[in-house]
Amino acid sequence: MRAKILLQLKPLKQFSIPFTGLKIGKHQFDFEIDNSFFDAFEYSLVKKGMLKVDVELDKQETMLILRIHIAGTIILDCDKCLSEFDAPIDITERQIVKFAEDDLESDDLEIIMLNKKESSIDIAEILYEFITVSVPYIKICEQNGNGVQCDKEMIERLESLATPSQQEEKTIGDDPRWEALRKLK
Repeated sequence: MRAKILLQLKPLKQFSIPFTGLKIGKHQFDFEIDNSFFDAFEYSLVKKGMLKVDVELDKQETMLILRIHIAGTIILDCDKCLSEFDAPIDITERQIVKFAEDDLESDDLEIIMLNKKESSIDIAEILYEFITVSVPYIKICEQNGNGVQCDKEMIERLESLATPSQQEEKTIGDDPRWEALRKLK
């Protein structure tokens, strides 16, 4: 069990930023996200993708300010035709990290509290949350803006299964209870 957890965390180890040796001021970090990143999160909405991450870390006396830019393509499953399609994403966010004596929770979602004894910050979960939040609630091939259409053959098959057949309609028409209900209109 422990070996499995360590294997899952290994691809995310590269997303840890050590800040103790950094001077006060701005520092640039670049990361690449691929399929192994999404594999590390068990119930991820996104299974595949190629993204570039630019992180500007502004180190100050009492806090860190992270400006995060994520750009690239994730692969989603269409909710309409069930096929995979490329969805471009471009995210720019800011995250504030404040230092505290104890591990305190912050009510503000933009602020993370970090113990003063910590020497690095792991941004893998932060990146994962930003990517997951950018996934549209309804994912359709045609909405991504690159001219990809839904699989027409699959749409036709789904429509044929969704509409009642003539045999079922005839059965409904033969039942006298339905005729009585139609007269009520």
